Amino acid sequence: MDPITPRAPGLTGAVVLSQFWRDLVFVHWRVDASEVAPLLPPGIVPDEFDGSSWVGLIPFEMEQTRVFGRVPVGYFGTFTEVNVRLYGVDRHGRRGVVFSSLEASRLAAVLTARAAFSLPYQWARAASVRRGSDLAYRSHRLDGSGAMSRVRATTSTTPAVGELAEFLTARWTLFVERRGRTLIMPNEHDTWALFDADLVDLDESLLAAAGIRSVGRREPDSVLYSPGVRTLFGAPAAV
Repeated sequence: MDPITPRAPGLTGAVVLSQFWRDLVFVHWRVDASEVAPLLPPGIVPDEFDGSSWVGLIPFEMEQTRVFGRVPVGYFGTFTEVNVRLYGVDRHGRRGVVFSSLEASRLAAVLTARAAFSLPYQWARAASVRRGSDLAYRSHRLDGSGAMSRVRATTSTTPAVGELAEFLTARWTLFVERRGRTLIMPNEHDTWALFDADLVDLDESLLAAAGIRSVGRREPDSVLYSPGVRTLFGAPAAV
């Protein structure tokens, strides 16, 4: 299995997408691998740390989206996003992220991401408010399901250290299912600047909507904050 490294190996092909991710709050829970396994694409098995797999709820601001790393999409590439993500490993030992859902407040971005990359984006009314060290996110899915999230955290300047923080954030592959096949999208960005954060308020039903019902009503096992990174994605390829 590939080692967990905080530094990206670097893209070897063309850049198909670049984005800036700002003010990320990483809220994570331990979850039994048997609950996660049926939710992963074909050929992907749960990645585990300290005897558990993990599920994350991550709100942030998406900015400066560019197609092929050069062509800006302006208004349509700037929005609040909240994603639910899992962690998997393919048969080659490559570790990556699997998105169970991604809430976005731009319908054009939702439709494009679904069509071009088979990502499970959902149109939502989503926004954030920052006041000093207090950072609050909210989202409400616009499909009539009532799926929602409200996350409020207090950020700090205390660096987050340790293997768990790297396990949850140092991910250089995205696994995507398309028409029964599993594809990978490589990504790279600078090493995360990660800090401890305190969760002030949490109310959400996105985890249950994604099929994970065991953890959303208990305290998370990890809360981290990052001011952000610019991220590059390569073209999808077969696993």
